[in-house]
Amino acid sequence: MKPSAPVLAVTSGEPAGIGPELCLQLALGEPPPGGVVVVGDPTLLAQRAALLRLEVDLVELSPGAPVPPARRGVLPVWPVALREPSRPGELAVANAGYVLETLDVAIAACRDGRAGAMVTAPLHKGVILDAGHAGFRGHTEYLRDACGVDEVVMMLATDSALHAAGSDWQGSTALRVALATTHLPLREVADAISEAGLERILRILQADLTRWFGIARPRIAVCGLNPHAGESGHLGREELEVIEPCLVRLRNEGFELDGPLPADTLFTPRHLTGVDAVLAMYHDQGLPVLKYAGFGQAANITLGLPIVRTSVDHGTALDLAGRGLADAGSLRVAVALAADMADRGSATP
Repeated sequence: MKPSAPVLAVTSGEPAGIGPELCLQLALGEPPPGGVVVVGDPTLLAQRAALLRLEVDLVELSPGAPVPPARRGVLPVWPVALREPSRPGELAVANAGYVLETLDVAIAACRDGRAGAMVTAPLHKGVILDAGHAGFRGHTEYLRDACGVDEVVMMLATDSALHAAGSDWQGSTALRVALATTHLPLREVADAISEAGLERILRILQADLTRWFGIARPRIAVCGLNPHAGESGHLGREELEVIEPCLVRLRNEGFELDGPLPADTLFTPRHLTGVDAVLAMYHDQGLPVLKYAGFGQAANITLGLPIVRTSVDHGTALDLAGRGLADAGSLRVAVALAADMADRGSATP
């Protein structure tokens, strides 16, 4: 018998940003089969709903309580208290701990089976660093450390790529882009790329494209690091000395890998035809292309975790908070993807 649809734990993100109102908008659309529960401050959500005149019935649940069946207009909440009142668009360092606590609650719920996946609204890295959480790099690295794994992979996917994986979302350009490095200063990127590191990332990418997306034999296109993929060593030797040896070794094991390819021509129809994912070497090599193709209708996925985590493809948008201008499209895509992944993962032996 197929297990019941999983509940999704959605963290409300930076309280001064658009995250709380995006979560409220989830209750006004068609809920996923298992429903969602928002992790956040019920008073904050009620205040934002009143400000924006959103008719949402907030149902506060005690920790560990079962989530009621999904209903339009109703939003279950696992409460986490703000450290101080929040106003739209105005960051408060005191609330950094609140944001991290919402993540901890969602992670624990996924690990103990109360939630089948977690979906994250955007947080503000700067205010968390300003609060004294030194070394904080973002959701991806925080979840890696919280789950006790050595390596995770950040991948973004447009909504039509999700549709190809079995969801109901559709779009014009199907694209999945994973990253070999994530939130690093550009001058540190080359030193962070190693044969061993690339091999770990490609193994995770291959395994999770199969497990979570149902792709039996993924084909992955790999970017070079340097312009023109190093121009045979004249514009850098990382392709010859690091990337290519890794790809050769994995191809000998049966991996389907193209590259290293120049990033300025890889993202064209000729090279992307039949490709299931692209591995970019650094954040701003691959993500500007994906966001141009599907900004606001794409989702961020963390691969390599023992739990399912997806997120939006944008930031806190402090300038839009509380004005009724925020678009929940990316959060809806992230929720749809999380539901698909959790359902497929629960069916995997």
